[in-house]
Amino acid sequence: SLTTRLPRVGETILGHKFFIGFGGKGANQCVQSARLGAKTSLICKVGKDSFGNDYVENLKKNGISTAFVGQTTDAATGTASIIVNSEGQNVIVIVPGANLLLNVEDLKRASDVICKAKVVVCQLEITPAVSLEALKMARTTGVKTLFNPAPALADLDPQFYTHSDIFCCNETEAEILTGIPVGNLEDAEKVGHMLLERGCKLVIVTLGAEGCMMISVEEPIPKHVPAGKVRAVDTT
Repeated sequence: SLTTRLPRVGETILGHKFFIGFGGKGANQCVQSARLGAKTSLICKVGKDSFGNDYVENLKKNGISTAFVGQTTDAATGTASIIVNSEGQNVIVIVPGANLLLNVEDLKRASDVICKAKVVVCQLEITPAVSLEALKMARTTGVKTLFNPAPALADLDPQFYTHSDIFCCNETEAEILTGIPVGNLEDAEKVGHMLLERGCKLVIVTLGAEGCMMISVEEPIPKHVPAGKVRAVDTT
């Protein structure tokens, strides 16, 4: 839903547009990679419903392999209710649905794809233990891993840090993970050092309009990558 501003607690406001689109952190990364020319495959689970059917067709239209996109009658396709204001800021409520039914057995069936990939990207919109297992499977065969800890968990399993070649989080997620509020580049650098100490090889902290901060074991001096100035339409 698009509105001029985000509602306060208990407030009802009028919006000016509503639409249904495809998304999800993993799927967004997959579609973007495919559009850039990479051969991609998505491992996930959706409901055997209209949303799920449309979702699978959309992936196919974007050139993504759906061989390991399962459909189930035990839960509805995962959804996210999103409100975006005129500045492009948003609030999001995710209902995982079928996402949480993806399990280790599903990963085993897709092991050939995981272990022969150049990069495996994981996040937390599925059961954390399943994401962690996917990272472990990839690392065992030398596949580069990228992990986006979202939605963030304060008690994230420490193995996520040691099994992530690239650990990418935003300011909010960084604070939840480390307890350090990120209000500027210096704060982001503190977070980066802390996450490296936990076992990450390379840390990226995204900073919205300020770009991002990168730091790695090989290059321990933090690097700020500024973002170009744009008018934000939708940061979802």
